[in-house]
Amino acid sequence: MSSIIATNIKNNVENCTIHFFCYDYAAAVLENNSNIDKIITVGAAELKKIPILLKYCRQIRKEQYDLIIDPYSKFQSKLMCFLSGAPKRVGNVRHGKRMFWKPYTHPVQFQKQALLPCGKSIEDRVALVDAVVPLHKKYYEPKIELTPEELNYKLPAGSLYIMITVLGSVPSKSLPATTMAALIDRIAQHYEQHTILFNYAPNQRLEARKIYELCEQKSRINMDLYESDLRKFLSALNKCELLIANEGGSVHMAKAISKPTFTIYSPFIKKESWNSFENMDIHESIHLKDFEPELYKDSSRAFLKTIEKEPLAYYKQLSVDMIWGRLQPYLQKNL
Repeated sequence: MSSIIATNIKNNVENCTIHFFCYDYAAAVLENNSNIDKIITVGAAELKKIPILLKYCRQIRKEQYDLIIDPYSKFQSKLMCFLSGAPKRVGNVRHGKRMFWKPYTHPVQFQKQALLPCGKSIEDRVALVDAVVPLHKKYYEPKIELTPEELNYKLPAGSLYIMITVLGSVPSKSLPATTMAALIDRIAQHYEQHTILFNYAPNQRLEARKIYELCEQKSRINMDLYESDLRKFLSALNKCELLIANEGGSVHMAKAISKPTFTIYSPFIKKESWNSFENMDIHESIHLKDFEPELYKDSSRAFLKTIEKEPLAYYKQLSVDMIWGRLQPYLQKNL
């Protein structure tokens, strides 16, 4: 999503050079992006080590950047901003939160709610740019640019394909295995001409296998067709009819290559922050709050944090029938 910052700067500022600092696992998404001149990567665990963090702070200071935009707004990125020496430093701050230091010359408050179909998270990122760069035209739709070779990727002939992200990035963002398996069986029973592909992180192979073993329609699932490389995953996804997923990175990547998506939100996630472009028929989602709004009368961050610690009781209230009731008409329109 943060690549939209580079898009807005590159298309509004002449003769600018853009460097993008990110975790190494995210770099592949930015490859071939014509709005980014250089990608600087670091391991997430490495950046938590103070000597490594200070090394990158020194490296950033040597670059003598005119502007640094920090959509991450965590301690590490704030420190890099603070020590950078850049005359303009922009980042998000929360309403009513005081900081004993000033990492940003231009602090920008998070929006309280989404105002556009792109969703609050994208709006917040564009607002960071708008605080320091005159935006004659604003861009809200992130794009992943596939190479000609990636566009020519081939899935085995003789079938249509549905990709399912069977696990979220962490257990608290993952539909329970029994519910996911039952949903996969329901899809397989109704769409016999389609083969189902599983998507999951390489370190989640055992958990994904457990979901497969719970499925009754195993013959309809191709577990051998799996791409661990992120660019190859994008190539495979691009050849699928659509993506059904626990909310997370795969959804945003699918939208960035214009693939239809159906998203299942974790009960502690604020849907309105991440439900980009669901005004379009090709994107749909489901959240427990859609059915049980009384459970969310308290929508504070503190309350959602309590759900995050014990999400299973909430997940159990989101039944297969509830999900299928929204998924089936979506599939009828998009398959």
